[in-house]
Amino acid sequence: MNIKEIQSLIKFVAKSGASEVKLEMEDIKITIKTGSEKTEVSYTQPAPIATVPQIVQAAPILPVSNEVSETTKKATETIDESKYLVIKSPIIGTFYRKPAPDKPLFVEVGKNINVGDTVCIIEAMKLFNEIESEVSGTIVKILVEDSSPVEFDQPLFLVDPS
Repeated sequence: MNIKEIQSLIKFVAKSGASEVKLEMEDIKITIKTGSEKTEVSYTQPAPIATVPQIVQAAPILPVSNEVSETTKKATETIDESKYLVIKSPIIGTFYRKPAPDKPLFVEVGKNINVGDTVCIIEAMKLFNEIESEVSGTIVKILVEDSSPVEFDQPLFLVDPS
């Protein structure tokens, strides 16, 4: 496993939201731990049997990027979120706004929803879970990008109950 593969693995783990990943192959062991501020990587290789000492170079530790697009920042600043209800993710998985790539979206900004309406799908371990609304109102903001990983209790939608 080369440095670029390790760096790609670090980026993938950071993006997935996993807190710790261990990878063990016959000649290398890698542990990647992510936290709120940085990603730590440690890996070990068995000592070579050769009599000539070898230099092992460690992969650089890359910080986890928490960048937010300018449009998201502006939209967040213009909406007073305190008067809205929040629909949150009940599970960890991948967020989808439509049932299939060729199907229409479940909900869009401005659409009225009722209790029990399906608002999205979250895929967890190859199971597609329909997420139903527990509130009635109008969708004001969609807080997650389609096909993005989501955490448990992460806000997905803002709903105006009036």
